[in-house]
Amino acid sequence: MTREPNRQLAALMKEAGASNKGLARRVCEVAARHGEQRGTTHVSVQRWLDGGGIQPQTALFVAEALSEKLQRRVTPTEIGFSAATPVVSTTPNASYAESLPEALSVLDDLARMRPEDTSTGELLLSEPDFDHAALTWLVSRPDGLSSDSTASRRVGMRDIAAIRTAAGYFMQLDFQFGGGHAHKAFRHYFREEVLPLLGGSYSPKVGKALFEAATEISQLLAWTAYDSGNHTLAGRYLMSTLRLTQVVDDRMMGARILANMSHQANYLGQASRAVRLARAAVEGGRTHSTPRGMALFAAHEARALSTAQDRKGAARAMNEAERFFDLADTGSDPEWLSYMDEAELVGEFCHCFRDLGQGREAVQFAERAVALTDPKYARTLGFCRMVLAQSQLLNGELEAAIATASLALDGGDALQSARFQRYITDFQRTVATNTGNLAVQQFNEQVREAMAYMGGS
Repeated sequence: MTREPNRQLAALMKEAGASNKGLARRVCEVAARHGEQRGTTHVSVQRWLDGGGIQPQTALFVAEALSEKLQRRVTPTEIGFSAATPVVSTTPNASYAESLPEALSVLDDLARMRPEDTSTGELLLSEPDFDHAALTWLVSRPDGLSSDSTASRRVGMRDIAAIRTAAGYFMQLDFQFGGGHAHKAFRHYFREEVLPLLGGSYSPKVGKALFEAATEISQLLAWTAYDSGNHTLAGRYLMSTLRLTQVVDDRMMGARILANMSHQANYLGQASRAVRLARAAVEGGRTHSTPRGMALFAAHEARALSTAQDRKGAARAMNEAERFFDLADTGSDPEWLSYMDEAELVGEFCHCFRDLGQGREAVQFAERAVALTDPKYARTLGFCRMVLAQSQLLNGELEAAIATASLALDGGDALQSARFQRYITDFQRTVATNTGNLAVQQFNEQVREAMAYMGGS
């Protein structure tokens, strides 16, 4: 029997301006973000165009890749894969909540979801969703506190201390073992121990501290979902957490959430969105944040501008971040900002120089970041080593780059992080053309074994 060509897929690829090789690359990138590997090539795409079959999960990755390219939702059915019906999403509303009860309801729903249970084929939050949220937050007035005086649970500062202690433990778990390891524990703690307190009875002083502590846990949930590779779930957590900061006018944490949104957009290659969100963080936090916080926000702007290939803008933002960081010890920082040290700043800068194609500067800053990073921040150290390897490649130092990437893989083999896995697979794809090189062959074997251990295959 002669197979019918897949004209729906062909039409959407034409609309998106995607070649067979281009779509194959995007499908592999989408799969890597979700902690999976796909051996999709231009041959695979041609087979689909000719009417060949496809695995349901791969069809979801194809739909997500085309969705991002076209900036609208595309389902497997629309691209001719009718047998690969995506899971119906139960993800809560993505819009910026108008009221605190609505925001808490959304967070409660989110905290019942595991990253692996929610649909990976659903379109990410839209451009208007992010723009509306950022603008609404920037011009918002605080809700104010209205605790339930009839509630049986009286909340005190000991409860706040417990939440902040837990947040510190959870943040360290995330840094050392990755979001995939930490998210389940965060979810349970937030749902069972934190959200119930928000409906309790408390004084204004305790209430302010309570909401500040709750947003720390909520943003950790967003971050670990992001690191696990579920960008839709992470985006909804970020959106709801941003709304939570409005209650007690926690502008510094709100600016941090906007910076996190920028970080995610930048990771997904959405440079213009990343720039807008980072600038919203800088402007929204400017009169309410410590110098260390402002250094973080400016560094995120530099990262986004580097992705956008705006050399002048990136240099300005890096200089601004440095100026703020020089004043870091003059401010009284919240505990959640303790990770923003010199190593973190230098690590952000080495990403900038790599993305700008400035190999010499990228190697210089990446080497410094690796030297300065405390090993307890295992994921950060892994990222910096991989940026060093990529920067060495920019300078034509293949053997040195392979050795650096191999060291990063050795040190990061316990990380449950879709982002770290993507750093590895991106590098592997870059060196793949050197098939006759023994070091490349050995590295490919090391990657295969490590990915099987980390759950990436």
